[in-house]
Amino acid sequence: MPARSSFSLDELAATIAARFDEAQKSLANHRKNCVALHKLHVQASKVKNTVGGHDILEGELAFGDTFIEMLNRTLAMKKGAFADRIVRFVGSYVKMVNDKGKSHCWSITFASRFVTRLLEWLFRGFKAKNKMVRQRSIQLAIEMMANIGEIDESTYNHLRDNLIERLCDKEPLIRAHAAIGLSKLVGTEDPEELGQGEKTCLDLLLECVQYDTAAEVRRAVLINLPVTPETLSIIITRIRDTDTLTRKLAYSSVLEPKLAHPRHLTIAQREDITKVGLGDREAVVRVAAGKMISKWLDIAMSELDPQGQPPQTWVGDDGGIMKGFINFLAFFDVVGPGEVVAVDAMLSVFTTRPALLDAFVFNDDFWAELTPESAVLARVFVDQCIESKSENRLEDASIPVVTAFAFHIQEAYNALLSLMQEMDFLNVGEPDDEESEAREEELAKKELILGELLRIALKLDYMDEIGRRKVFSVVKDMLAHPHLPPGLIEYCLDVLSKILPSERELIRIVVEIIIELRDDDDAEPAIDDNFDGSRSDITQSSRKERSMRRTRDRQDMTSEEQQQSDLTDMRCLVLCIGMLERVNGTFEDNSTLEGVLTDLIIPAVKRKELALREKGLVALGLCCLIARNMAINSFQLFLNQVQTAPEDLKLKVLQIVFDLLIMYDRDFLGRSEQIVSASCSQQIISFLIQTLDSEESPAIQCVLCIGMCKLLLSGQVTESKVLLSLVLTYVSPSTIDNAELKQCLSYFFPVYCYSSRENQNRMQSIFIDAFYLATQMHEVLDNEQEEDPRLVSLHQFGLLMIDWMDMTKLAGKVPLPQPTDRNPHADLAVNILLALYDSERDDDTRKAFVQFLSHLQFFPSKEIGLRLDNRTILKLHILIQNLQDVSEKFVRSLTVYILIMSFNCSNVHSAIRHSIAPSNVSRIVF
Repeated sequence: MPARSSFSLDELAATIAARFDEAQKSLANHRKNCVALHKLHVQASKVKNTVGGHDILEGELAFGDTFIEMLNRTLAMKKGAFADRIVRFVGSYVKMVNDKGKSHCWSITFASRFVTRLLEWLFRGFKAKNKMVRQRSIQLAIEMMANIGEIDESTYNHLRDNLIERLCDKEPLIRAHAAIGLSKLVGTEDPEELGQGEKTCLDLLLECVQYDTAAEVRRAVLINLPVTPETLSIIITRIRDTDTLTRKLAYSSVLEPKLAHPRHLTIAQREDITKVGLGDREAVVRVAAGKMISKWLDIAMSELDPQGQPPQTWVGDDGGIMKGFINFLAFFDVVGPGEVVAVDAMLSVFTTRPALLDAFVFNDDFWAELTPESAVLARVFVDQCIESKSENRLEDASIPVVTAFAFHIQEAYNALLSLMQEMDFLNVGEPDDEESEAREEELAKKELILGELLRIALKLDYMDEIGRRKVFSVVKDMLAHPHLPPGLIEYCLDVLSKILPSERELIRIVVEIIIELRDDDDAEPAIDDNFDGSRSDITQSSRKERSMRRTRDRQDMTSEEQQQSDLTDMRCLVLCIGMLERVNGTFEDNSTLEGVLTDLIIPAVKRKELALREKGLVALGLCCLIARNMAINSFQLFLNQVQTAPEDLKLKVLQIVFDLLIMYDRDFLGRSEQIVSASCSQQIISFLIQTLDSEESPAIQCVLCIGMCKLLLSGQVTESKVLLSLVLTYVSPSTIDNAELKQCLSYFFPVYCYSSRENQNRMQSIFIDAFYLATQMHEVLDNEQEEDPRLVSLHQFGLLMIDWMDMTKLAGKVPLPQPTDRNPHADLAVNILLALYDSERDDDTRKAFVQFLSHLQFFPSKEIGLRLDNRTILKLHILIQNLQDVSEKFVRSLTVYILIMSFNCSNVHSAIRHSIAPSNVSRIVF
């Protein structure tokens, strides 16, 4: 006999439907409806039948059937709050069923059977043809997985396999949901049980976050990936994602909340995510990166008080903010290239939390215990106060006056000298020696500290004459030291440039130092501590009669002396280059430079040693920038060096060549007939083009392209062949790996063409030749090269050039058209139609030309104001009517296009009828 129960199944469907109906209206009643539904579920589970000695769970089956039927009505629903609430309701109910099962041992199998059956039913929806059914099925499965409890191995494998399969769904939203579901299985699988070559869930997600074409899929994976040492390097790649929101979420939803401490990253990774985030082109990404960096500061400050004791800081550092910043800067390599990134990070914090600047106080203890981090902190604080015009903060922060600050510079310099003497500087020891490496690192730290102090000195007020003289004495002493680290020379020269009254004094001081360095006498250079920096008369120098020329020839020196002489010359050339970079007057106004040129620069240019010759050429180039006649006489020398020099030297020489061309364009580019002929100008341009065509070095290609772009954009060069050379370089397969060159030209062409009508006409004049030469380049490519996505196809190339010639995109205020102005698209149409008459052109080229015609703007907007002249209309009409090699359909469509787009069709017909005498054609208005 079947078991009987007082519970009736007849009302089960109506009761469950009522609960679902209430659940879809509001999230607030989900708890109440879950309790009622579970009570109903328990009652139904007690209804059983016995058939053949076996119990049949009739009530459970009936409840499950009704529950699934309710869900079935939801699966095909489109986006909406009702369906989403049902999904949430199902997840809540599954959680309750499992929680009750854990508290009542008798219902564990009851809950497991319900969940397993529900999942098996959802698996069928994973493969449905309807995309909404697939999406809802996965959503329901994900909602259940958070509280799914224990399931058997077969159901787990089925769930995993189905999610992996949906990871390849054609719908991005479904792939995103599948990725979310798969992320919940990460760490639950046993790699040993996987088949050979089978990837784990984590491996699949890492591939998905990098290579899925849909941004929403990459975002879904990114947010749900666990942050572990294994995944961190892949997560960091998303800070360069093409999608703005993905880049933002990488910072705001992953790196900021999930990364417990920045030291879980390597120093290189910290610097990379900081540099990329703060330098992003989108403000939302920069804000997200700034919030992450601000959190890093909070972490650094929390480390000051690890045991609950007051932080150990100096007097005046209220709250340990300055100490916290120093700890914060320790997250970066401020002694190396990470200094720039660390400074950007600090400036970001100052921007988001400007009130922190008011807590800075630099007392004597701070300057007595300088570290690389604290030195950078002080320099950035001073820069920020001056840039924000908050000089009063400098006084409130107790920044020392010039005289006191000069003593801090002297102390840092003495510490550097002491360490250099201890290391014996020129004989440090074996490179692999640990002690030697530690001393080298300590030397780099002291060099950074001194450099930061010199940079602070640039911002100080030098109204105090005593302090100015003291700073001058210290800085001059530093420059005169033969072994001062090269990185400090620039800072010393900057300080001298500021505190000296004129360029002539700067030149005189540097020349004196060079003479002392080149003096054969081994005595230490005598420094004039009583020098009055206000003097500007060079005749007051006691050393004016001393020559820079050495008393002994190089042939009379031993090999050791020659080596020492070369090192001294290198130091002198570096000083000379730094000085010349800060000179704005003419060479003739500074006669002291004659001796430097004759005795130092010219001999260095003639040397065979590459390093000395490079420094000599750079110094000569700087002299030429302030001496016109010298530039004219030396220009051929630089061109000869371009032809024969190795790559590193050729880079420097080409930069000099372009600087001279821009500086003296009238002399070298044929604008002054008294100086240079037009043929000489053409020779220079041809030389540059040939060099670009034959050059294989990516770095030199970039220098050539950047220089030629500057000449074109400034209007100093107008030859179309230069533009043609750049266009072909842009589409050439040989430059496909030169990202810097591509970026430069991608920016240049639109800026150049959209800046004026003349530039667009110049681009139009080279279109046919450029397309023909680009076609020849593509003919020699193999299949693999043709399929490279980085390669600009011929069709893309043509459309790009047409876009650059679009008059509607002219930037700024468009000038009124002149009678001589041309319509580049109309002229291009004439050139294309003429090219179609060429019987030697292949069918693919003709087909491409026909396609380009449909993209031309014959009749621009009224704002452009440029009209199409009658003669051009007649040319188009005659060329189309007599063209036999193009389909009749195309000829008819283009003719109708010209007629319909005109505002006065009768005038067009009149122009056509009087084509024999174009001078009689009345004016046509478009």
